[in-house]
Amino acid sequence: MFELVQAGGWLMIPIILCSVISAAICVERFWTLRLDQVAPKNLLAQVWTWIKNNEMDAKKLRELKSGSPLGQILAAGISSHRRGREIMKESIEEVASHVVHDMERYLNALGTVAAITPLLGLLGTVIGMIKVFTAIRLEGTGNAAVLAGGISEALITTAAGLTVAIPSLFFYRFFQRKVDELVIFMEQEALKLVEVLNADRSSDSKRADASQPQVPTK
Repeated sequence: MFELVQAGGWLMIPIILCSVISAAICVERFWTLRLDQVAPKNLLAQVWTWIKNNEMDAKKLRELKSGSPLGQILAAGISSHRRGREIMKESIEEVASHVVHDMERYLNALGTVAAITPLLGLLGTVIGMIKVFTAIRLEGTGNAAVLAGGISEALITTAAGLTVAIPSLFFYRFFQRKVDELVIFMEQEALKLVEVLNADRSSDSKRADASQPQVPTK
């Protein structure tokens, strides 16, 4: 391995650095974007149970907010549901924008690695071919070792750049799709909460109106 790096020249150093960055981002995103970590499936049912049993106090709201990204969104809706449907949706959207931003963290860096590593490999190819033609100009075509060294440097950097870029691009697209799926799921859960809380609020208002004594009109 060291011989390959040495044969590839100094451009192998940034290519290797890009590979380390790409691997670290992939491991971190795999761990962070787990479904049970981002949007537990039974969370909405648990929240609704707390609300119906009048157990949703400040402590449970803090636990909900700190438990998961979906919990942050649901907590924002619960905190503002008495202010009306539109205010509730605005609060959810505001928190959701921050949650999505956190979920997309490092993905731009991963996409950048996927874009620049082939260019680094191409640059190594150009430098290697320059060395080949310089050797031909100075020593002719008789020195096979010098020619082979330049061609080897050109091919190794290209192969290394593509080896890093291809999986980086694959995982960049993979994580983008995963974020989109998680966002759609969280939107659906948030909309369910909005509809249920507002329907329950409307029912409470109707019961309160019905309990008021009717004033006879003359």
